Amino acid sequence: MKKLLIVEDEFLQGQLLKEELEEEGYEVDLVSSGKEALEKVDIVNYNCIILDIYLPGMDGLETMGRILSKNRQIPVILYTAYSSYQDNFLSWAADAYLIKSSDLTELKETIKRLTQNFPL
Repeated sequence: MKKLLIVEDEFLQGQLLKEELEEEGYEVDLVSSGKEALEKVDIVNYNCIILDIYLPGMDGLETMGRILSKNRQIPVILYTAYSSYQDNFLSWAADAYLIKSSDLTELKETIKRLTQNFPL
């Protein structure tokens, strides 16, 4: 079973994503901060990380940088409500940049594509 990490500080949004992706057959961990994400990545091998940009303490871009400095192979999807960060060169390290939507089709398709290329 492929393992995903969702980093989302808005509880209801995180729960919705977790439930939807578990229904797709993924094993999903949910954390609400960059600090928690770094702790999880140290002990669990994930096939993909779905990362919000606005997070308490350490933002998603800094979190992504720290994760990728440890393991450049983990696919990262920046999943945010803000399109303005797409032009930020720090976001270019992500494997995908998606704008949050109530329709999760694009997110699910992106995860499927990225995890097919990154088996555990």
